[in-house]
Amino acid sequence: MGFWIYEREQWKNGFQTLCGVDEAGAGPLAGPVYAAAVILPRELDIPGLNDSKKLTEKRREALFDIITAQAVSYSVARAEAAEIDEMDILNARMLAMQRAIDGLSIKPDLALIDGNRDHGSRYAVETPHITIVKGDGKSASIAAASILAKVSRDRYVSTELDSQYPQYQFARHKGYGTRLHYEMLDRYGPCPAHRATFLKKWEAQKL
Repeated sequence: MGFWIYEREQWKNGFQTLCGVDEAGAGPLAGPVYAAAVILPRELDIPGLNDSKKLTEKRREALFDIITAQAVSYSVARAEAAEIDEMDILNARMLAMQRAIDGLSIKPDLALIDGNRDHGSRYAVETPHITIVKGDGKSASIAAASILAKVSRDRYVSTELDSQYPQYQFARHKGYGTRLHYEMLDRYGPCPAHRATFLKKWEAQKL
């Protein structure tokens, strides 16, 4: 149960209710950036729990159902593509994470945040917190959050965005900058779901 080392340390420090927080979708050319906050039962053993990036899509989907069924509380939130363009991706990530924490039915005493950033120029994580570099592979709470954020984002892009803008084939590339995605951009140009600030290099090449 090495995944609970950081949580145990904070429990010893007097923080009773901990949530793990992570985001997904910072890099794609389209769609929102998602974040999730999760409060797990103490020392809960979830076989196969890991950083979402190290899991297959099928395994993430299965773990998503287990986590949402067993979590004490969880919340998934997002910052839209238009917000990303308006404020930049770092601020949008911070905003999405705070929205996820605020959506929990139980207020955490401390948030365990994946990475080493807790603020941008305009938005910051306001809940008491610590940052853990590569926390999605070290903390059970953060790993759970990484899975909820990743699955939620991929489901949205593959279903809602794909049905809304079928010509871009979002279900195949999930909004990332793949060759197929750029081919569709060349053919159709950007749609409202695209992040205009992420397309500057592509647009420059078109000139």
